[in-house]
This record gives sequence, structure tokens and C-alpha cells, in this order.
Amino acid sequence: MISVQSLTKRFTKSRLALDNVSFEVGEGEIVGLLGHNGAGKSTVLGIMLAMVRPNSGEVMVGGHSVQRERSKALRQVGAIFEAPSFYDYMSGWENLRALCALSGWWDEKEVWRILELVKLKDRVHGKVNTYSHGMRQRLALAQALLPMPKVLLLDEPTDGLDPEGIHEFRSTVLKLRKEQGLTILLNSHLLNEVEQMCDRCVILREGKKVYEGPMLATEKEHPSFTLETPDVALAREVAQHESVRFMGENTVELLDGAKGTDFLAKLVQAGVRVEAWTPQRKTLEDWYLELTHPQS
Repeated sequence: MISVQSLTKRFTKSRLALDNVSFEVGEGEIVGLLGHNGAGKSTVLGIMLAMVRPNSGEVMVGGHSVQRERSKALRQVGAIFEAPSFYDYMSGWENLRALCALSGWWDEKEVWRILELVKLKDRVHGKVNTYSHGMRQRLALAQALLPMPKVLLLDEPTDGLDPEGIHEFRSTVLKLRKEQGLTILLNSHLLNEVEQMCDRCVILREGKKVYEGPMLATEKEHPSFTLETPDVALAREVAQHESVRFMGENTVELLDGAKGTDFLAKLVQAGVRVEAWTPQRKTLEDWYLELTHPQS
């Protein structure tokens, strides 16, 4: 549904904002776009929305080029990009009416359906200057969903929301994908939210793509465990005769298909007092930091 093809963008002569970035988002997928500040995430979204012109490359949405068939491509896209702004002196309903008028579309029944979906139905006739930050975000999502896009681009959509607001937003996004089959590209600094919402992710570093793939690429090739025992020296002796190795004081790594249960049995037979045997798993944050800060 989205095909980003060899995007290159230079804002100054000294540095590339994007350096030959390519990735795809399949129909019905939720993909996270990750990277540190200045990595190029907003530039990618700006190009997708035809707000930024690339030096080379293009973006295809639903088979149409944003650069060569702008209206056909953007007709399929809804977006929350950067800080959404509204006319504060107008109601939420009046804002939606004015924004939809720009595309010449208005379907009152569909508008009410979207307002119910984003939980803004009861307050839509109130002035926007009375809205909380969470309500403004829900209004922004309603605006992005009208008129019925196939692709949703979300730029830091939960920024500034409290935990309850973040949970509500996540539930709404997942419901949109389930019920409407929307394709969603999400840019967020909240890695826990990305992990819970996204099927795959794309990671940028200094304008270059450093990873594209499943969210579960956090597992190590060799399983690692934390061994807690007062008999560390004896445990190390046992390990010398098994397909395991100690990494540091109490981290054990299993090699060549070795099984933790077999090694534990050998430890107990040798008289090692095992107080705890805990699997070690990288968090998404650990993995992300390795990719974006390889020198550390």
C-alpha cells in the first residue's frame, strides 16, 4: 500500500537529511517508523504528504506516485502530522466541517460514526478552546479519518497524553485496523507503544535506514540466563564440560543447541546450589539503542 523508493533529501550542502531510504508497508499493516531526533522520520512523512520535495526518489500510495500523481495518491491518505491545529473559537463540529470542505466531501452519517469511534460525540459541539489535550488529539484523529482514507500517517500521536489517553488511542488505532483494514505508519518515541501496536518497524539513523523487519527481532541467537548461586566457582567448572559459557559473573549463554534444563540437572548433580535461573531477554529499548548507537 505504501512504497518508499530511494528517497534522498538534502536541506543543506553539509548533510543529507535522507540518504537513499526505501521501505514498504503492506495493506492492513501497522508499521512503526523509529529513530532519534533528526534521524529523518518527519522528513519521510513530509515527503509522503507532498509537503517536502525529495531531491530524488518517490513515494507510491496505493499504486499512485505522490510526486507525479499528487491528488490521486493523497486522496487515499489521512494524517496527524506535527502539532495539529484548529480554530479555537469554533466547535469541533465546525472545524471538521471546514476541513472537509477543502476536499468538497461531507457525509453527516459517516462523521457521526467517526466521532463515536474516537469518543468525541458528546463534546463535538463545544468550542475547541475548552478541549483538553487528549480531546484535541481525538479531534485530530477524527479529521484524519475523514473522508475515509485507506492509509493513516501518525506523527507522534500520543505526545503529551496521559497513560489513560495513550491506552485509549492505542485501542482506537488497533480497532481501526481490525474493522476498516487501514494501513498505518506510526512515528513515535514511546517504544512500549510501538511494540504493542506495530507488526514491523523501520529504524532510521542519521538519514539512513538501519533496520526494517519484525518487532520480535530482539531475541539473541544464543539464549542467555542469569544464574544465582553461592557456588559460582563450581558452576564454572561444570560449564567447562558442557556447551555453555559464562559471560561475566553470573550470565550463562547456551551454545550449539544446549538446553537449560540439561545444564541445570548437571549443576545439581555436581552439588551446585541453584537459587535462581532466569531467562535474559532484550527489551525493544535495548535493541533500538544498539541499532541507533552502535558505538556505545
